[in-house]
Amino acid sequence: MPQQTYDVVIVGGGHNGLTAAAYLSRAGLSVVLLERSEHLGGASVSAEAFPGMGARLSRYSYLVSLLPRQIIDDLDLRITLLRRRYSSYTPQPGTDRGLLIDHGDPLATRASFEALGAGDDVEGWDRMYARTSHLAQALWPTVTGPLPRRSDVAALVGDPSITRDFLERPLGEVIESSVTDDLVRGVVLTDGLISTYASAHDEDLQQNICFLYHVIGGGTGDWDVPVGGMGAVSGALEGAARRGGAELRTDAEVLSVGDGTVAWRSAAGDESRVVARHVLWAAAPAVLDQLMGAEPAQRAEGAQVKVNLLLSRLPRLRDAAVPSAAAFGGTFHINETYTQLESAYRTALSGALPQPVPAEIYCHSITDPSILSPGLQQSGAHTLTVFALQTPDRLLDGADLDAARTTYERAVLDSLSSVLAEPIEDVVLTTPDGRPCIETKTTRDLQDALAMPGGNIFHGPLSWPFAEDDEPLDDASARWGVRSAYDGVLLAGAGSRRGGGVSGLGGYHAAGAVLEARAG
Repeated sequence: MPQQTYDVVIVGGGHNGLTAAAYLSRAGLSVVLLERSEHLGGASVSAEAFPGMGARLSRYSYLVSLLPRQIIDDLDLRITLLRRRYSSYTPQPGTDRGLLIDHGDPLATRASFEALGAGDDVEGWDRMYARTSHLAQALWPTVTGPLPRRSDVAALVGDPSITRDFLERPLGEVIESSVTDDLVRGVVLTDGLISTYASAHDEDLQQNICFLYHVIGGGTGDWDVPVGGMGAVSGALEGAARRGGAELRTDAEVLSVGDGTVAWRSAAGDESRVVARHVLWAAAPAVLDQLMGAEPAQRAEGAQVKVNLLLSRLPRLRDAAVPSAAAFGGTFHINETYTQLESAYRTALSGALPQPVPAEIYCHSITDPSILSPGLQQSGAHTLTVFALQTPDRLLDGADLDAARTTYERAVLDSLSSVLAEPIEDVVLTTPDGRPCIETKTTRDLQDALAMPGGNIFHGPLSWPFAEDDEPLDDASARWGVRSAYDGVLLAGAGSRRGGGVSGLGGYHAAGAVLEARAG
């Protein structure tokens, strides 16, 4: 079996693996990256989901908030991120009213609260998000350094009530003490439930951790649109790695890892070995456990259904006071009142699919029409990405996956249509052979396509972006939050301590640990 020697071998060619490859190769190390699929980018890719239609969608991940400016500047990434004026629009189920959060017009936002009958919540809303802004400004600068400790974070925040409410008590308590309207409460809670199956009052605080990552990005919590789609982000990282001299190999299935040796097999069936001083695992930790013959410490469970659509135009709203371009210009919440989200959690806990399915929409093409062909742009076409919540992977245990996908798709479309003035199917384009431009991905589809166990987009349960005060930080891997359960292997993906989301931080931190260890 052929054998080659490098300073670093990276397993996994998603955006985190590419980030690590770029940093380490630019530091002068010899680097080889092994990716099992035929393309790089992992979940951060653009694809023509509907062949021949002229639209390249961000098929899996779709917005950017947690990618630090430092990584963009360090690696000279030629990407453009556009800020959305509108934060969100949330129809009140069963009515012709909704709540529009307009960053560009605070008075319009206040008027929208008042029209909904929630005018008394404006001050509580503003006060709560002023507190999360304070938290973000304190925490965000720490993500590009070694892990701070909990007491360090408390000192940086400087307000014990903020650390208590957001880092120690269930998120539901601070929501319920801040705002009273059911719909307004639901808008807040959604940020704690992205691919996280939880109740607002869960004692393990997974909802708090998820919420934290959704409000600290860039120090503002804004979620931006990558021009050209998410593939532009992974493509820029690939370019940086290649410019640094890293070898990037696709169709390379890893067979074993141990003692600084990684065995892999090419698409042609040829087997090879790579020997390296540093092994970085930029895939899901549960896949590494499986390779090592060990049981994962806990189930890596996603909790979402993703539906991509190509539309002839934006659908009409029941709310005549809000233009469709404004409603779909931010995050469009569907059946996500606080009561509905908690009810959906309990329904799924009983083993059933929630009805209606809570979900949210993102329309890339409003902010960045470049993902559409000139003909589609001129025709008024748009893309929609629907991301359903509270649909845990466990619901698919033992199911016929094709039948379940059909059921989930129908449930998501029905939920969406229930808050519109027309059925969503009325504006869905069809392919030349007559098929509707609808693509549905369940957690099992993500597991099969991207080797994400349980379809968990974070590769496992999220962890706080800091270490506990009594936690040993006795080597570089611990200090950077990339220690794995196996000697000689560093975590470099979303499953590292601060690696969730499209941030590059998993790869950045692993590279930091390697460079610190070599310097020491």
